Amino acid sequence: MQCNTIKIKSYESPYGVLLLGSFGDRLCLCDWQAAKRRDSAERRLKRLLNAEFDDGPSVVIETAVAQLDEYFAGRRAKFDVPLLFVGTEFHKTVWNELLNIPFGKTISYGELARRIGMPKAVRAVANAIGANVMSIFVPCHRIIGSNRSLSGYRGGRAAKRKLLEQEDCLFFE
Repeated sequence: MQCNTIKIKSYESPYGVLLLGSFGDRLCLCDWQAAKRRDSAERRLKRLLNAEFDDGPSVVIETAVAQLDEYFAGRRAKFDVPLLFVGTEFHKTVWNELLNIPFGKTISYGELARRIGMPKAVRAVANAIGANVMSIFVPCHRIIGSNRSLSGYRGGRAAKRKLLEQEDCLFFE
């Protein structure tokens, strides 16, 4: 059976190293190198895309790098890199709704569950957010606890705090 390729490249952000990946002409990975369960996320990508990782450039990755540079320099609030979501239909529903949270705003897990029409599915929403390997581009860092506190984040709480501070988001800790 033919195996596809996911082009990958490391990106040094101000808050930690990200691994960027492209499949064809879309970004499929922007995950924190220090993320918990990163191995299982990478295995999921490889399995569902029938692909292996290959270090190397791609147009999509270079576009993503340029947009991340602008974001971290305070010159970009919205991304337009083409994305490929690799997960269940429920995951994709949650991740697509994350795209609707504007720069500088936060919502709770419960609010996100209500927005997708499943107000009792807060834990399932939290699990889908935890499976998001498109950090920053799919802004799961904008999800906070119902008491406005920080909560879990694949890149760690320190990175989440820095991202929210960069966007001037209000939260309490």
